[in-house]
This record gives sequence, structure tokens and C-alpha cells, in this order.
Amino acid sequence: MSDSVKLIVAAYVSLKDREAMEALREHRQMLRKKLQASDGIDVSGSMQLLESDLIEIEAGLSRLQ
Repeated sequence: MSDSVKLIVAAYVSLKDREAMEALREHRQMLRKKLQASDGIDVSGSMQLLESDLIEIEAGLSRLQ
């Protein structure tokens, strides 16, 4: 996961900003879908990064409950 996503999630958790974190999750999911539709290029590294970002975002959302 990127350090920036980790810091952003921590900030959203401290601000209790569920809406912003859900928007971040939706954006990452949209990027993942676009990468999955890519043909002819190796997107495995980007996919791994997006997956780890999504795991961190989900963890942050669970901390807000």
C-alpha cells in the first residue's frame, strides 16, 4: 500500500469522515475495474497496489464503526 493512502485513511479516521473514505474506496474500485479491462499490458503491480489500498481503506472504515 502507498504511504499516502495510509496517511489519508488515518486522517479520515481521526476526523470521523466516513463519507470521504467511502468516496476514496469507490475511486480505488473504479480504478481497479479500469485496470482489469486493460488488454496487452501488465497491470499486476498496479493491481496489487490498489488491492492493498482497498484493504487499508476497509480497515479504516471498520475503525469508524
